[in-house]
Formats: sequence, structure tokens, C-alpha cells
Amino acid sequence: MSQRGPESGALKRELKVTDAAAFSVGLIGPVGVMALLGAGAAGILGGGATWAFVFALVAVALVAYGFVKLSRHISHTGSVYATVGLTLGARAGFIAGWCLFFAYVTIGAGSGIEIGLFVNQLFSDLGLAFQPDWIWITIVALVLVVILGRREVHVITRVLLYAELIGALFVTILNVVILVRVGTGHAPGQQTMSWKFLALPEGTDVGVIAAAAVFGFLAFAGFEGAATLGEETSNPKRDIPRALKIAIAVVGAFYLLSIVAQSIGYGLDPAGVKAFGASSAPYGDLARAFVGPWLADVLTLAACISLFAIFVGTLSGATRVLFALSRDTGLSKPLARVSRQGSPTNALWVVAVLALVVIVVLRLTGAAVLDATFWSLTLGTIALLVAYVLATVGAIRFLFFRERTDTPKWQIVVPVVALALVLYTIYRNAVGLEAPYSWFPYMVAGWIVIGLVLSLRRGLTESVARNLKASNAEPGADGDPSADAALGRRPAAAGVGDSDGAGNA
Repeated sequence: MSQRGPESGALKRELKVTDAAAFSVGLIGPVGVMALLGAGAAGILGGGATWAFVFALVAVALVAYGFVKLSRHISHTGSVYATVGLTLGARAGFIAGWCLFFAYVTIGAGSGIEIGLFVNQLFSDLGLAFQPDWIWITIVALVLVVILGRREVHVITRVLLYAELIGALFVTILNVVILVRVGTGHAPGQQTMSWKFLALPEGTDVGVIAAAAVFGFLAFAGFEGAATLGEETSNPKRDIPRALKIAIAVVGAFYLLSIVAQSIGYGLDPAGVKAFGASSAPYGDLARAFVGPWLADVLTLAACISLFAIFVGTLSGATRVLFALSRDTGLSKPLARVSRQGSPTNALWVVAVLALVVIVVLRLTGAAVLDATFWSLTLGTIALLVAYVLATVGAIRFLFFRERTDTPKWQIVVPVVALALVLYTIYRNAVGLEAPYSWFPYMVAGWIVIGLVLSLRRGLTESVARNLKASNAEPGADGDPSADAALGRRPAAAGVGDSDGAGNA
């Protein structure tokens, strides 16, 4: 395929299913995630931290049902922006993309801040006196992200894949060693194998699990990242659904193995549970205890690399969402251009600046690096869940309330249950919390209000509807004409992308 010039606004189709899956896995960053989030869940659920990830895995799998189904019909770099825009209407699609953009920027910033935490830990473990402020480490990482983000997209996906594979290998080795030593009675702290890792603290109800599940949802944040490559994948309506399934299955298995090993490794007695919940470096603690200091250093380095992969993946995803929004709305033509390498470089610069703003603001609050990390990640997760809600509602409307769709009607229970779980998780993380966490839902709501005001710009929704319909004018998944029909390309029914659709009501 020939390269397009910077004025064309066209991305290059060059990726395969492995590239798309690698992008989702890299955006999730499972190695970096389990370097910290397991301890966060343990702080709420104690020895039963595994349930936070089980809850989230089930919910994400249910949410993914709608993404997988819709990605067989819709391929677009805007991800949920396009799927919601073509199913609920242009304004709803714009808001979904607006929330996804915000989520990627803030989750990316949080991951960048976390790099500062683990780099300084690595320096300390190596006996180095050099301990720079975390903001400088994060800024250096951001510069590297921008340099890499300007490259061809297949280079980015390869970096994400290799970064996670190397780290996952060492983490899996640690997990297996923990389980074997505990199971054979050779654990360093006389930990014993039992099923208590599934035991919840007394008085724990579904609401507490849902509150802890924000760590689980955050752990899977970015699974939909492959969908942002809808215009850069050779056969997107076949390969994107496969990539989403692969990413969730592989990452889900890795998480469950890791959280069980971490829980058992610390010990399921009160002292072990307390130590796990208070740890800022589970990999280092367990590696030193079960293997040796060398593995602790290797895993800390692996966590840094994985977090950098998340940083790259989230900001690359945000770049593509911003590119799509700018191109389809006409709000900023310069942001809708691509470089000779096929990268939306102008949009990347805007994303990088916004991420820097988030990082600087958090530093000016005087927050400790761990607090700054969780604040940014939690804020982004709430915005991401809002996007998931809109995408799930759109999937329900498209799959079960449109003519000539071949989805069995009984399957409506899947997205309905997914919607209930996500809404309940948002509720549990918006009510009854202490500051600053109680502020985050209002901050997300404020961002949505800004998006709604922008969407009132004259001609914006009409432009979005027109461009979304045009971008999906090719035949449906695997040549299935029913996909075209469901998207409104028949005279007998209104199109889901019409400018007067539900999103514009």
C-alpha cells in the first residue's frame, strides 16, 4: 500500500490480528498493572482480593461482547466514538469519544507517574543515591513516548508486544515459584496453601466488591484499544474482534494467576494480608522472599518497561481518538493530518501537552507519587466506564432492535447484565467516598458538560453523522449484506448514523 502524504488525512492499513491484539495488551499493560493494583484491591478486600479481578473479568467479558459484535460491522479509528455514533446518534458518539479521549490521557498520565515510583525504587534497590523527583522521570518518559509515537504504527505495536512478553515471562516464573514452594511446604514464611484467598472479610457485601472492582476495571482498561486501529488493520472486521478476544483471555488468565500467587505469597493470615494491602512493591517483596534480590530488580525493571508500554499505548489511543474527532467534526483540520509515516503527529503533540498538564497539576498538589498515581488512574477509569456504558447501550440497540440482524434475541441478557455491572461500579465509586475521590465523578461530569457544549456547535452532529456513515460505506463483516442493512444502507429503514438519531434527540 502506498504511503499517503501528510495532507491526506488517511491512516495506513498495514496491521494483522497479532498487531491489534498486541496493541490492546500493551495498552492494558498487565505486568505494570499487577505491580501495584493487586495491593490496592487487597487493601479493600483483604485476602479475598482475587474477587475484585474475578468481578472485573466477568464484567469486562460481558462488556466486550458488544465491542466484539459491533467491530464486525464497524471499523474506525475512533473506537467507541464510531460505534456509539453509528448506533445511538452523532451527539452520543461525540460524547463517548470525548470521554474515551479523557480516559486515555489521564490513565496514561497516571501510568507515567507510576514509572517515577518504580524507577526510584530500582535506583534504591541498586544502591544508587540518585533519587530524582518523580515528575522529572515522568517527563523524560513522556518525551520518549512522543518520539516513539511519531513512528509507524507497526513499530509501536511491536514495542508494546515485546515489552509485555519479556515482563510477563519473569512474573509468571515468580508466580509458579511461589505456588510450588507454598504447595510443597517450603515457603520462606511458612505460608500454607489453602482456599482462603477466596475468603472475604466479615461483613463484605457486593457493594464492597464493586468498590474494589475499580482496581479490576482499571486493570483491564484499554482492552478495547485494538478498536482504535480499525483504519490501520488490513482486515479489521475480521481481525479486530479476534484481537479483543485474545487480549481479554490472555490478560485475564495472567491476572488470576498473579493475584492468587501474590495473595498466597504474602500469606493469608492477618499479618500477611495487612502487608499485602500496604505494599507499594509486591513484585520486589515476593521476589526477594521466594527467589532472590536479582529477580526483584529484574521485575522492578520489567514493571517500568510495562508501565512505559501503557504510557505509549494510552497516549497513542488518545491520539487516534482525537484525530478521528477532529477529522469528522471539522473542529481542527491540522489535527486531522497524518505524517509521511502514517502517524497523526499533530494530534500526538496535543495529547502529550494535555498529559503534561495533568502531571504538573498533580505535582503542584504536593501529592505523594502513589497518591498522584491512583488519583489519575481512578479519574480516567470513571470516564472510561462512562464510555463503556454508552457503547453497551449502543450495542443493545444495534444488535437487538434493528431489522435483519442475525444475533439471537436471548443474547440480549449479556449486554444488559454488563450494563448493570458497569453502572453499579460507577455508582459505588461516586457515592460515599472521601475527598479527593469524591471529587472525581464531578470532574468527569464537568468534562462531559464541556463535550456537550462543543457538540452544540452548528453543523457538528451533521458532519459527524455524514463522516461516520461514509467511513463505513464498504460491505459489512465478511461481506455480509445484513451488516450494511443494519447500518442504514437500505431504503426501507433509517440509518443508525442519521443526524437525527437517538444521540441528537
